[in-house]
Amino acid sequence: MTTPRFDVFLAGASRGVGREIAQILTAQSLQVRALLRSEASRFDLEAMGIEAVIVDALDAAGVEAAVLEKPIRTVISTMGGMPQGSERVDYLGNKNLIDAAVKAGVQKFILVSSIGAGNSIVALSPQVLEVLGSVLAEKEKAEQHLMNSGLTYTIVRPGGLKSEPATGNGVLTEDPKISGTIHRADVAQLVCRCLSNDRTNHKIFSAIDLAMPHTQAEFVAFSWE
Repeated sequence: MTTPRFDVFLAGASRGVGREIAQILTAQSLQVRALLRSEASRFDLEAMGIEAVIVDALDAAGVEAAVLEKPIRTVISTMGGMPQGSERVDYLGNKNLIDAAVKAGVQKFILVSSIGAGNSIVALSPQVLEVLGSVLAEKEKAEQHLMNSGLTYTIVRPGGLKSEPATGNGVLTEDPKISGTIHRADVAQLVCRCLSNDRTNHKIFSAIDLAMPHTQAEFVAFSWE
């Protein structure tokens, strides 16, 4: 019997943007496996029809085994957060996932990063960079590792995140100078649109809400068609 191919391997599904993405993917009847660090979210995700695998993202061998265990088409990672011991998952966890995805030959890897990483550092004030600089440096390392991996990739850098329901006003732009805010649910919608749109391949985007205050009155929003 042929092992079923999963549409998406999702890391970071326990909360935030990752949980919002999980809800959209299952509503679209896509087959999803989720990488979880602990059992805490397993029941909720399995109730949504998602297959959960419990692995610490900092465990390279464990991540590789989880990714290679069953065929997958696309990887989405929203991993980030507080350090575990002396290491941040923002870089090392994503590095492990990217390396595993290379071995698995996945079709696409979508990384959710942050405005302020890479060339979008120009979008943030010195005060914000003083607070977030070390986190953004780790996210930039993950971005660079993905871009150098040979995988087809899309990088989405959201602005300041809010938890209210989606507004439908979220947009992507390749302008690295833009900054603003956006709801997590709108980021999730944009990420899921990138799944099947080849125009987003090998692109880095900032994501903001047009209806919320942002740093530039004029910029070019990404055209999906």
